[in-house]
Amino acid sequence: MQVRRWHKLLVLGLVVVCLVIVAVVAIRPRAGSPGSATARESGGDNEHVPYAAVAVAKRETIATSLSIAGQFIPYQNVELHAKVAGYIRHIDVDIGDHVRQGQVLAVLEIPELVAQVDEAKAAAHHAEEEIARAQSDVSRAEADHVALNANATRLVNTDKARPGLIAQQELDDATAKDRASGAQVEAAKSALSASRQQLAAAKANQQHYSALFDYARITAPYDGVVTWRFSDTGSLVQAGTSNTSGLPVVTVAQINVLRLRIPVPESIAAIVKIGDSADVHVQATGEHFTGKIARFTDSLDTSTRTMQVEIDVPNPTYHLQPGMYANVQLSADSRPNILAVPIEAIRRGENNKTSVLIVDSQNRVQSRDVQIGVQSSNAVEIVSGLSPGERVIVGNLGSYQPGELVQTKEAALSADGTDSE
Repeated sequence: MQVRRWHKLLVLGLVVVCLVIVAVVAIRPRAGSPGSATARESGGDNEHVPYAAVAVAKRETIATSLSIAGQFIPYQNVELHAKVAGYIRHIDVDIGDHVRQGQVLAVLEIPELVAQVDEAKAAAHHAEEEIARAQSDVSRAEADHVALNANATRLVNTDKARPGLIAQQELDDATAKDRASGAQVEAAKSALSASRQQLAAAKANQQHYSALFDYARITAPYDGVVTWRFSDTGSLVQAGTSNTSGLPVVTVAQINVLRLRIPVPESIAAIVKIGDSADVHVQATGEHFTGKIARFTDSLDTSTRTMQVEIDVPNPTYHLQPGMYANVQLSADSRPNILAVPIEAIRRGENNKTSVLIVDSQNRVQSRDVQIGVQSSNAVEIVSGLSPGERVIVGNLGSYQPGELVQTKEAALSADGTDSE
């Protein structure tokens, strides 16, 4: 009996010892766990250290940029009217036809103008004949004057040599005829001058009607395309200079060069300059190219508060058409070789205070006050407070605290300034 009881006590004791060992093992901290001394000394397992996307502050060229929708318009666009009223004898073009400078587009029938041109030519010819007659009169008057002057001179000299030989009446008649012939010469010359003036007036009148007759042929003022036709053969067209001017004959647009017109808001209108670059994307064709500002109005539209800016776009193959839209990324106020960081790295506080979160050489987060300058769509200038090569955190800035240990991962910025993995 005592042996059996001793055996039971031994088994019970072994069970208690086993339970105590299991309990001690269960509550003992494991080495390297977050609550262990080893974990506290080593700063914890890397699996529990958060990642931070960082970018390196570096010098680059940035510019103020803005994305604006623009529209292509013809470089030149004109409605061709008739200078004089008449009927269209024939019209040689229709919409979509490409024309060359000086090409005849339509011819007008103007019978009364033809008669006026002939009348002006006849008047000019008559004036030329009057000049010829006046020149003959001058020659005849000069010849008579020479003869009468010689006779008067001879009688006067004879009277001086032998006084009383020539009657005084004869001397007076010879002198009077001499003076009268001289006056006739001057009159003939005046008539010749008047005839020449009449000829000049007749020729001017002839040129006037000839110039009007030239307007019977409507020609293209430049290389372009006919965008609309308003008249047909036999149509009566009114003179474009009359108070009740009628419809034009055709409209011609120059599209081998197009104007890309964009409305620039007043926020950047003051810094736009001729020659500034612009990135153009045409949605209809998928084209992507770079253009330069050619001109701008230098004044704001009071209704839209925008300034019209134009970019000249060569279009030799006519694949771009007026009316197409394009997205324009306009860059202005370019600043080369300035220290810049992504715009997502900037923290803005009260009183326009700005700061960044940097990651030091120990991978600890630090807050740094900075002064910023110009900014583009995805970068901002750092005027002071940061040095080239320092790492700044971009994105989710509220998730990090100064002094916190982080693992860094360099952020790759896309064109629009957003982080991409």
